[in-house]
Amino acid sequence: MSGSTTNHTRDDLVQRVRALLADEPSTREVSMFGGRSFMVDDAMVVAARTGGALLVRVPRSRHDDLLARPGAHQAEMGTGRSMGPGWISVAPEAVTTEESLTS
Repeated sequence: MSGSTTNHTRDDLVQRVRALLADEPSTREVSMFGGRSFMVDDAMVVAARTGGALLVRVPRSRHDDLLARPGAHQAEMGTGRSMGPGWISVAPEAVTTEESLTS
């Protein structure tokens, strides 16, 4: 995948996430975790990453259930370094529809 296609895919996802969080009163965007991260009440909740993948912060109590979904896997900070419970990476093909992005 070329760099411009990769950026377009991420930018598309950023727009979709931005629209979903539009009604949150305390939202801001920052560049971190290899993409565009969205903060709500100063806590990172989701990041749109290069290539259209998501990094999602989830409640630890739901981690295992959400990790079992198609396209979800344990988030890593570098190869082989788990981010621990509460952090999940979601493959681009798992968030192609608005329903899949919000569930």
